[in-house]
Amino acid sequence: MSGTYLGMPAFPAAAREAVGDETLRGNLRHATRTIRAKRARAVAEVSDWAELREAGKRIKDHTLRRLDRYLVQLEESVTAAGGVVHWAADADEANRIVVELVAATGESEVVKVKSMATQEIGLNEALEAAGIRAYETDLAELIVQLGEDRPSHILVPAIHRNRTEIRDIFVREMGRWGRPAPEGLTDTPAELAEAARLHLREKFLRAKVGVSGANFMVADTGTLVVVESEGNGRMCLTLPDTLISVVGIEKVVPTWQDLEVFLQTLPRSSTAERMNPYTSTWTGTSDGDGPRVFHLVLLDNGRTDTLADEVGRQALRCIRCSACLNVCPVYERAGGHAYGSVYPGPIGAILSPQLRGTASAVDASLPYASSLCGACYDVCPVAIDIPEVLVHLRERVAEGGPVTRAGNRVLLRPAKGHAAERAAMRAARWALARPGALRAGQRLASATRRLHPRSLPGPGRAWSASRELPAVPAEPFRDWWQRTNGGKDEAE
Repeated sequence: MSGTYLGMPAFPAAAREAVGDETLRGNLRHATRTIRAKRARAVAEVSDWAELREAGKRIKDHTLRRLDRYLVQLEESVTAAGGVVHWAADADEANRIVVELVAATGESEVVKVKSMATQEIGLNEALEAAGIRAYETDLAELIVQLGEDRPSHILVPAIHRNRTEIRDIFVREMGRWGRPAPEGLTDTPAELAEAARLHLREKFLRAKVGVSGANFMVADTGTLVVVESEGNGRMCLTLPDTLISVVGIEKVVPTWQDLEVFLQTLPRSSTAERMNPYTSTWTGTSDGDGPRVFHLVLLDNGRTDTLADEVGRQALRCIRCSACLNVCPVYERAGGHAYGSVYPGPIGAILSPQLRGTASAVDASLPYASSLCGACYDVCPVAIDIPEVLVHLRERVAEGGPVTRAGNRVLLRPAKGHAAERAAMRAARWALARPGALRAGQRLASATRRLHPRSLPGPGRAWSASRELPAVPAEPFRDWWQRTNGGKDEAE
């Protein structure tokens, strides 16, 4: 990835500040609870949801195991349909390709469909540095751009803003980017949407270059798919003369039959709809219909390294529905900015440290940004076991070990600040491997339980500041089992 947000502290410090913002917490609480309640109703309508979830998981795993084959097939299909395929190993290469493609058209502005991949690589900033202005056309992304803000949610990037804040941003900033906000604009949703529509309409009609991502790519036909709810994507994908799509290599699926599974699970998990209002598909170019030139930039940027991790690779199943964010108690209280990445929430906590590595304080802290409650796994439409990957990455941060970076196996050094954790785990491993020592320790703990403090000292203070230490029983379980003959004597 292109790096963490400039100046971002580690998650604990960023979250501590966010939790103190009552307006932010109120906005997040209202939005996430509303979305997850709607999603639950939409999913309950489908009698075979568990089967669809398992099918999505298997399709993704099958594709990832054969990713090299399907990507080559995709390239052949896109090329045969009149498109041009570019391969980008990292963010710098992807940005360079897109900047050169836009510059070759002679245009100095582009309209954009909402795209996590282009945010990941910092494409807007790269275009701006080259004198090219990028206009976000998704309503929430427009709010973020006009407010010089950062997205805080995968599906609803401006979830941290309320209607009054959005009205103020429109009134203050729209005139600098194009058509000003209407006089007397209020904070009613209908008026805000109309102001955005009028502001963007001139850009749709004027722009000659469109930039998009894609939700899926179908290998056997070379078809790309974008699902959205506002219609701005349809405008960007059909009106410009040139379309450039930047897509992560994990977004490929083998066939249209496979795509059908995700077109059932994605809308219900993301927007709680039976189907998206706009599902746009395009295959190469066609005379008299849509863009005359189509470029597909296939983005790696750490995905191949993630694929090499047998446990962590399941993060690449993600279809960006954001269901895990909406059920996460940590995200609901801390918000998306605390994660220091365009991928916030539980999926960001396992995806960002794999794409970017764990060298920075932010990335080393992300695997710990979870209570491990498992709600994220329960709602994931492709059954990503996020708690399993979190624990796996915590071990990597604390213990170090071999990892794949830039295609090479390297030995990762343990992160700073985890010496006590490593010592505790080694002591536990030693005790659990020696039954006699474990039994003696349990008996000692029971005998001295009246002397135990109610909070932990030193580094453990952070844990016990918000939790009560569990009381030690009067006798160890093994002693109770032997004394009561497995509980039978006590029952009698």
